[in-house]
Amino acid sequence: MAQKALLFDLDGTMLDTDPLHRAVFAELLSPFGIEVDEAFYMENILGRLNEDMFADFLPDHPDPVGLSEEKEATFRRHLPRPYPETPGLSALVNRAEIAGWRLGVVTNAPRLNAEAMLDAVGLRARMEALVVGEECAHGKPHPDPYLAGMTALGASPETTLVFEDSASGVRAGAAAGAKVIGIRTNLTDAALRDAGASLTIQDFNDSALGPVLDALAGVPA
Repeated sequence: MAQKALLFDLDGTMLDTDPLHRAVFAELLSPFGIEVDEAFYMENILGRLNEDMFADFLPDHPDPVGLSEEKEATFRRHLPRPYPETPGLSALVNRAEIAGWRLGVVTNAPRLNAEAMLDAVGLRARMEALVVGEECAHGKPHPDPYLAGMTALGASPETTLVFEDSASGVRAGAAAGAKVIGIRTNLTDAALRDAGASLTIQDFNDSALGPVLDALAGVPA
């Protein structure tokens, strides 16, 4: 029998690090004449792999890998520790552990960043799986990372809830066949639903999440 599981995106879902990412990208891309304001970040960077974004905007750069590594190292240096989690996250993790649900993270962030962020919110040891998009054949919005997360936890699409804040991440979770809950950190309810979210919530304390968790637990409506 498939395990019940919760799979979380990281940036913007478990913790709101997007303002920090946006500032680092703005500093990095300014010498190339690219202005990273909020609209540019939301449309072209949020939820994507660095290599995909650089291919679009810096196709002739001689060392895109080095540029990406510089960006992520700068992010890690500036990441405060500890860092506030999205409200209600630890309570949800507690409920999942009591219920015997499996827990994992699926992210397009590099592994070093993912480890740093999970340590910053104090949840690294409680996540049984950490799937990194750049280590899969395809990153989000392809379903590969979420399919890998389900496999790692022994779960199926029917027994998995995915939590995401970006359109590309929502598309990835939905394409993997899971029920996706959108977190309105950056995008509206309409934008997240258009990408494939079944429901959106403000944070993990949102009362709209309760019936979804009860349904996963098998509690009668």
